Amino acid sequence: MAAREDTRLAGSIAFTNPDFAVFELARFLIVAALEMQSVAVGWQVYEITKRPLDLGLVGLAQFLPGILLFLATGHAADRFDRRKLLMLCYYGFAACSGLLWAIALRRGGNYASPYTRVYPIYAVLVLLGAVRSLSGPVSRALLPQLIPEEHFANAVAWNASVFQGATILGPAAGGLIYAFFRGPSAVYVTAMLTAIGALLSTLRIKPQTKAMPREAVTLSTVLAGFRYIWRQKLILGSITLDMFAVLLGGAVALLPVYAREILKTGPWGLGLLRSAPGVGAAAMAILMAHRPLRGRAGPTMLWCVAGFGVCTILFGISRSIVLSLIMLLLIGATDMVSVIIRGILIQLGTPDEMRGRVNAVDMLFIGVSNELGEFESGLTAHWFGTVPAVVLGGIGTLAVIAIWAWRFPELRRADQLTNNNRS
Repeated sequence: MAAREDTRLAGSIAFTNPDFAVFELARFLIVAALEMQSVAVGWQVYEITKRPLDLGLVGLAQFLPGILLFLATGHAADRFDRRKLLMLCYYGFAACSGLLWAIALRRGGNYASPYTRVYPIYAVLVLLGAVRSLSGPVSRALLPQLIPEEHFANAVAWNASVFQGATILGPAAGGLIYAFFRGPSAVYVTAMLTAIGALLSTLRIKPQTKAMPREAVTLSTVLAGFRYIWRQKLILGSITLDMFAVLLGGAVALLPVYAREILKTGPWGLGLLRSAPGVGAAAMAILMAHRPLRGRAGPTMLWCVAGFGVCTILFGISRSIVLSLIMLLLIGATDMVSVIIRGILIQLGTPDEMRGRVNAVDMLFIGVSNELGEFESGLTAHWFGTVPAVVLGGIGTLAVIAIWAWRFPELRRADQLTNNNRS
């Protein structure tokens, strides 16, 4: 009996630290707020223009600030109090939701209103992208200060589970609220209040801070994150593999088109479609928290990313909402494996005084795969049509797998997820 209780405790050992638990509560709230807001923005923009390209511009507007600011934000995360920076970011997210609410009210905010302009929405999304360019590296660099190193792999898995739980409930709630109130205004208000809840929760966090070295701000110190990742070929291979696979194979930006034009459903259906990858990812993250990888981490990652590409192709040709949901579940599950492997490699192998800069570079790669991937999806859908764009993206992902397996033998050989993988 005692052994069984020890096994159960080991599966959630990270939550025995109160600061980690509060951090995850705040993270859940902010991700849920952003996810429900993303459903409202996507549906609202497509309702205005009826053009898939404009859905791609939603991602591009959020990605461009990260390109311009990631070096500065990573350096800030290594020089200043990370908890205070994170609180500033959560305040910024709440302000962006408030601005979207004000725009919706000015233009009627009604489900049936024929909006004529989307430029103010894009302007707020640029501001949102600027806040995200800071919150990502700060949040990830703060996490190791909340948990002992021996519990860190468990913390990464649960951190991913909480994130995916928010991506499940957030879009579903956003779609239902949008449909029930017949417009985006209520969604933006709810997102703003939820972000304020995350801000208040962060006040209770007491990280184990260390004195940050006051390095001179030079080109060498700013680019230290790039140099570190370039030297660590296993990390370089894993993050670039994930970047190109999701960049080509991501279909999330086109879900409003699938929901409205192909699967013939409404905002509630879009919410379910947006939530499905999160369900699959959360299930996989919880499984990996209780049954962590014991070996063959690299080959497992390669096979799972290949599965991501295959499921993307099947989703692209589906005309059944049930089959589409199943494929999106599997897309989320297979993607989560590489997310956890990459997270453990980067966080455990990076000195604390460099985590902000290294995570800023990693967040740039994630932004390329997600936000720039949304633009790529919208652009290819504009050129070739929605279904061909998704299918070609899945085929491209399979091609990337073959190239990376050849170009980065470290990925094929990677076994245990430990600091011993550093080269």
